[in-house]
Amino acid sequence: MTCSVLVTTYNRPAVLQHCLESLFRQSRLPNEIIVCDDGSGPETHQLIVQLQRQSPVPLRHVWQPDNGFKLAQIRNKGITRATGDYIIQIDGDVILHHHFVRDQLHVARPGVFYSGNQFHFNSEQTNQILTDPSATFSAVLKQTRLTWHRMRVPFLQKLVAHFYHWKEQHDFVSGCNMAFWRQDLLAVNGYDESFTGWGWEDTDLTFRLMNLGRQLCFIRFGAIQYHLYHSPSSRSHLKSNRLRALASRNAQTTRCQLGLVNYTVSSLGEAELSLAVVR
Repeated sequence: MTCSVLVTTYNRPAVLQHCLESLFRQSRLPNEIIVCDDGSGPETHQLIVQLQRQSPVPLRHVWQPDNGFKLAQIRNKGITRATGDYIIQIDGDVILHHHFVRDQLHVARPGVFYSGNQFHFNSEQTNQILTDPSATFSAVLKQTRLTWHRMRVPFLQKLVAHFYHWKEQHDFVSGCNMAFWRQDLLAVNGYDESFTGWGWEDTDLTFRLMNLGRQLCFIRFGAIQYHLYHSPSSRSHLKSNRLRALASRNAQTTRCQLGLVNYTVSSLGEAELSLAVVR
């Protein structure tokens, strides 16, 4: 099985560097890493060019102009460029456990897609990681309260994933930690790009995959990631996005109209990839 990791980012190069370097240290490396960049400035491009020389696998940069929060659109462009059978999706503001990719692939099975969770650092801990060269990640982690979100128990991963399914009103997907079969994303036409602003684009995708007959399971005790603090994004689109996602669920929609079908690699022209370096 080949595996692509999509990493979304927007104007946080110092944090993105920690994220990508944690991918470089994985016990099971992905076959490629694709940074899905929703309009960052040149500092992010310069960082990726630098890290491409260090990356043990192909590191690609897919960029689009900054026209507001368009996470669904940039993820679709990343999916279009991905070549792996299996796609793991994360955000660029996380540091990954050494066995993150290995754990994701450990539970992968046909007809199923997964959502994980994350352990959150507060602003003080995040600032320490980013600014204090003497503060190792392990040392900062030891200062935090032990919770099950930080626990990796390999023999429980498949057991929990097999029995821990979607329960409406109780569980929510985390778009920052999800994994899909590429063929399933193609079948539902990927993300619905009518979603703009923060929230519910990942839940809409979840509803459409379940309407297609795919099962959502949750990874626990593995695929651990550590989220570096940032102030919350605007929730101004939350209500309209929620209603749009619920409409997809209620109509038993599987394919969105504004999705992957709009792209081929060749259609992502110079204007949209003007900062992208593919190696």
